Amino acid sequence: MTFKLLRRFVAFVGTIALVAAIAPASAVQAGNSQGLHAQRAKAAYNALQTYFYDDASKFYLEEYPRTGGNPWAYVWPFSQAQIATQDMAGIPGNERRYADDVEDRFDALEGYWNAGTTPPGYDSYLRPPLGQGGDKFYDDNEWIGLSFLQDHYMSKRGDKAAVQRAKEIFDLVVFGWDNDPSHPCPGGVYWTQAPWSQDRNTVSNGPGAELGLHLYLLTKKKYYLDWSIKMYEWARGCFLAPNKLYWDHIDLAGNIEKTQWSYNQGVMIGAGALLYRATGNRKYLAQAEETAKAALAFYAEDERYFDQPARFHAIFFANLLQLSTIRPNSQYRKAMEWYANESYKRFRDPATGLYKFEGADRPVTLLEQSGMIRIEAMLAWSKHDYRKLT
Repeated sequence: MTFKLLRRFVAFVGTIALVAAIAPASAVQAGNSQGLHAQRAKAAYNALQTYFYDDASKFYLEEYPRTGGNPWAYVWPFSQAQIATQDMAGIPGNERRYADDVEDRFDALEGYWNAGTTPPGYDSYLRPPLGQGGDKFYDDNEWIGLSFLQDHYMSKRGDKAAVQRAKEIFDLVVFGWDNDPSHPCPGGVYWTQAPWSQDRNTVSNGPGAELGLHLYLLTKKKYYLDWSIKMYEWARGCFLAPNKLYWDHIDLAGNIEKTQWSYNQGVMIGAGALLYRATGNRKYLAQAEETAKAALAFYAEDERYFDQPARFHAIFFANLLQLSTIRPNSQYRKAMEWYANESYKRFRDPATGLYKFEGADRPVTLLEQSGMIRIEAMLAWSKHDYRKLT
């Protein structure tokens, strides 16, 4: 049975199980805040589908209105639209309503899969005959691997095909580890296989560690834990700044790019929380909390949140919610809610439902619209489901 057919079978069985399982006791008594964010998420998602989505092909535009370039989105923005769809399905009462949409995202995703390389993985653009393919980016593949695991967690019976694909992606990530001891800060997963970059990034190691840790928690295979610790400790050793936040990447000349993007903080927070779950070692939990505290203060100061894109904040907030399942902290959701409310007031076009962060005359990107859907949808989730977020 092919991967796609196996997924369809799992989805069919899962839907039957879901119908049988849903009962009033499973419904979340959402407060006014959750209900408000559910409405906003729905409106933002409807705008995404209206202006970006093509029903016939199941692919998305990269931007709206389109100004040129490839006809469809690269895999990185597509992956964020896919996760946004999954987050919509996680809003209480939405499981069945968005089940077909989630399935459509996974079906379309296979257009980027390149089985002809060793190891296989997702190319940056659609494979022939749909497109020309492209270089593999390790972080792109990590987001996709995490989305497969979220699919597994959100399925009532667990999606084994999703876990298997996540395992394949993790093997690709391990393949991307730098084994040359002569390099500055030796080790680390490269950002891409493209010949024009030899950077090693927080964002190619933090989510790699998260992916491996989820697989360790599911399988108890030491291979996943060992590599995850290796990726996490490498990023921490090379990029942790004096202000307790993480820098971005290092090149082969030893130059460190010191921008402190919010998604870098998020993946290291999430990896620390997962390491605590996997090992019971409280140092990892303390490190995650330390980064969360520093990040919240840093981005709040002078409204630095708006110096960075919503797509990065969606990843940051998802990991704060993951941490909150272990160590509850009301400040995590408060920061997330403040950002959502301010973005809604400042950047949302009420005529279209699109978020115009770049100005009224600039195209809206798939990445930014998807990021805001994720943030609004996660605010509508039940806190009891936050562990399903990846």
